[in-house]
Amino acid sequence: MILKICGLTNANDAAAAIKGGATAIGFNFWLRSPRFIAPELAADIASPGGVRRVGVFVNEAPARVEQIARQARLDVAQLHGDEPPARYPAGLAVWKGARVAAGFDFSAYQDSPAEALVLDGAAGELYGGSGKPFDWSLAAGAAKRIILAGGLDASNVAEAVALARPWGVDACSRIESAPGKKDHLKMNEFLQAARQAAQQTP
Repeated sequence: MILKICGLTNANDAAAAIKGGATAIGFNFWLRSPRFIAPELAADIASPGGVRRVGVFVNEAPARVEQIARQARLDVAQLHGDEPPARYPAGLAVWKGARVAAGFDFSAYQDSPAEALVLDGAAGELYGGSGKPFDWSLAAGAAKRIILAGGLDASNVAEAVALARPWGVDACSRIESAPGKKDHLKMNEFLQAARQAAQQTP
C-alpha cells in the first residue's frame, strides 16, 4: 500500500517521513496553498529510489506541470483542479483528486487514464485537500485504484483501510504542528498505524 505524506516544505520533515516508512512524499505547487513550496526548493529535498515524488497542482497548464516535474524530479502529478484527461501532463503518472460526498459517482472516472484517484472530503469551492474525512465505505469496491486522503491520522487510518481497502493513504494536515510543518511523532504514529492496517487487511 502507498503510504504518502503530503504538504512537505523542508528536508527535515521529508527525511523523517521516509525514515518512518513513507513510500511517497508530496509537494504542493499551488500558489494559494499554505503548504506551497517553490520547485527549486523541492528539487533540493532528497529522497531515495523507490520513494515516489508527487507534485500537487491545481488547474496548471500541462507544459508548466511538465517543467516543474523535470525540475523537482517528480514521478507523479496529483491534479486537484478541473483538469480533463486532455490536459494531463505527458510523461508522468497522474493521480486525479476528487472530492467525495453522498451520492459520489465513480462512473465519471471509469475511463480516466489516471493511475489512481485521490479521494478527499468535500471542501466547497476550495481546491486541494480539505483535511476532512468522508464516508470511507463509499470508496469500497471502486474499480479504479483509490488513495484515501482527508482527515487521516493514527486514530482513524485503520478504520479507513478496513472499510475502503485502498491502494494508498495520504496524510497531511492532521499530522502537523502548523501548516507545512510536520509533527514527527504524529507522522510516525500515522505511518505505523497505516502499515499495520495494510498488513491486517486481506
